[in-house]
Amino acid sequence: MLGMDLTAPEFWWQKKPTLSAWLLSPIGAIYGWLTVRRMLRAPRGNADIPVLCIGNLTMGGAGKTPATLALVNHLVNLGHKPGILLRGYGGTEKGPLLVKSGHNAGQVGDEALLYVNVAPTAVCADRVAGATLLGKAGVDIILMDDGFQNPSLHKDLSLIVVDTQTAWGNGLCCPAGPLRAPVNSQLQNASAIIALGDGARGGDVEDAANRHDLPIYRGVMVPVQMSEDFVGRRFIAYSGIGRPEKFFKSLTDANLEAVERFSFPDHHVFTEQDAEKILSRCRSQDAMPITTQKDFVRLLAAPEHTFAAELRQVSKVLKIQIEWEDPDSIDEMLRGLMASSNGAGA
Repeated sequence: MLGMDLTAPEFWWQKKPTLSAWLLSPIGAIYGWLTVRRMLRAPRGNADIPVLCIGNLTMGGAGKTPATLALVNHLVNLGHKPGILLRGYGGTEKGPLLVKSGHNAGQVGDEALLYVNVAPTAVCADRVAGATLLGKAGVDIILMDDGFQNPSLHKDLSLIVVDTQTAWGNGLCCPAGPLRAPVNSQLQNASAIIALGDGARGGDVEDAANRHDLPIYRGVMVPVQMSEDFVGRRFIAYSGIGRPEKFFKSLTDANLEAVERFSFPDHHVFTEQDAEKILSRCRSQDAMPITTQKDFVRLLAAPEHTFAAELRQVSKVLKIQIEWEDPDSIDEMLRGLMASSNGAGA
């Protein structure tokens, strides 16, 4: 799997495989075959409540976090008590652990710090143990962020998030491409696709959904209403997420001027050198630093009187949310899940 300190190579996201991709493809074929074998294993545990998996076919950057947050909001509005289960990538805690506001990203990962603000959140390498912990916390449905390829916990519904700008890139498995396993092999275990954006690969996503008779729920990521101090400002953008260019595009879509951009590896822990460089460029460019919510929470544990703490204090955060093409269809899907799983009522 792509490590925490690695950046996905650009050739992954080109539709036609490059020479580098083809040279790595035999290793990718073995990796994909091993992943498919793993996915075929029978679950070793069931939760007493419905489990909704929000996964993707690739190594990251599809939009699982905003999709999970949006689904939590729908479930709360429908009168349910959702809980969120994730492994806690980037954190040292193996769990099972209920995340508290006092935890930091170094302990539980960055996504957990976003999720705990909206729903009970557990991090655990063992999905079955994590689901048991959430059940004891009183939730009536578990949203599992990632874990689609992990067979340990039975899933009642699996939604696959796909960015229509890149889809599954060159169609090859890691390290030759971004896929965890071949597209068709993975989609056999999917319940539906969440297609985000109106990118050039939308047709590929629709064709794949039709081949596997999967419904598609479409949405776009839009900025949350910004305060007046965003208007007319110059920004230095920095981000260490799965695909930082998605954040940079969001800035452009929001009509915000980013005069310089800094990309870091996924789940990157910002060093003093990183923070000092960004702050220095902000001063020389007469600009403000701006970043994502996931990046910002990684700065929360920075000791006072450090460059990282100063960066945290002056950074603006671009918050985004999913705007569904048909929000009623999302509610209908969730009601059906609750009604059919373990006798739960909607």
